[in-house]
Amino acid sequence: MDKKIRVLVGKPGLDGHDRGAKVIARAYRDAGMEVIYSGLHRTPEELARMAVEEDVDVIACSILSGAHATLLPRVVECLKKEKDSDTLDVLILAGGIIPAEDVEPLTQKGVDAVFGPGTSTQDIVAFTTQNLKR
Repeated sequence: MDKKIRVLVGKPGLDGHDRGAKVIARAYRDAGMEVIYSGLHRTPEELARMAVEEDVDVIACSILSGAHATLLPRVVECLKKEKDSDTLDVLILAGGIIPAEDVEPLTQKGVDAVFGPGTSTQDIVAFTTQNLKR
């Protein structure tokens, strides 16, 4: 039997809106994945530590604060530091209000995909299962 996909749904920074994070957490759970929800106001360092401690396959960050250009690359950097590796075996996803012109710079810094408002949860789950790095 295959190991269940483990997903950390994270809320980096000072963003206090977690409805989207809870929606995607439920979609992952309903798809048979194990979900760990970080709660609000997590630092990139906390998310990276949680990802390693929980041995997750995916970090799905929900961010609406506008700090995505700073926080998301920092999550990637912190995870590399925690894993002591320049390459990651964890899929890094982002969702929220992220302008289209910011998507490419984020992917260049290690975010694997960005999902904007209105993206189907089924599409996010399908992308996740099709792009795992394990």
